[in-house]
Amino acid sequence: MNMTDPIADMLTRIRNAQAVNKREVSIPYSNLKFEIVKLLKTKKFITGVTKVDQEKGFPLLVIDLKKDGIKGIDRVSKPGRRIYLGAQELPTQFKYGKGTVVLSTSKGIIDANTAKRENLGGEVICQIW
Repeated sequence: MNMTDPIADMLTRIRNAQAVNKREVSIPYSNLKFEIVKLLKTKKFITGVTKVDQEKGFPLLVIDLKKDGIKGIDRVSKPGRRIYLGAQELPTQFKYGKGTVVLSTSKGIIDANTAKRENLGGEVICQIW
């Protein structure tokens, strides 16, 4: 199976696991996914994340979900249409302050509030609330 958007796959797996009240979800590991999930942990949407090396095959990311931690999660920038915003255009109030916009910037994966504070723009990866 050829996967064109591994980030969207990760977000869908998290969304589906949250919908059926699973406590954890496993996804194939990548550095980008790990950085995004670490940001979700600092924003308290999830309780933990660990990288699990398997004897055969690729390593996995095991994400510990929180009950009602994630209400919704949307992919913004897609492989066919990348969305870039400057620091002034970034939405900081999203879903009445409960949401976070995740960005890929020159300083790494950060949320919109931090990017605005540091006057950084970048690619809008996803919105989570």
